[in-house]
Amino acid sequence: MRPLNEIANEIKQDWKKPYFSAVPYLNAMGTLQSIDDTFGFDDARTIVSYFLANAGTWRGEVARRIKKELNDLLKKEN
Repeated sequence: MRPLNEIANEIKQDWKKPYFSAVPYLNAMGTLQSIDDTFGFDDARTIVSYFLANAGTWRGEVARRIKKELNDLLKKEN
């Protein structure tokens, strides 16, 4: 599995004008390595979940692939 910050960088390259509500979670993901990390008081699982909840307007092949990758990370056991 790729580090979350690497995934976040790819999202930023593809999603030129991200939905404003997704931006804080995308930025937080950019500081994380694994799904088990924390950012402030939030765990990475929560950050990724909230990002996905706010990424509905991000579409296309890259979006589908990365959303699947993030959902697979969420399904991974601690």
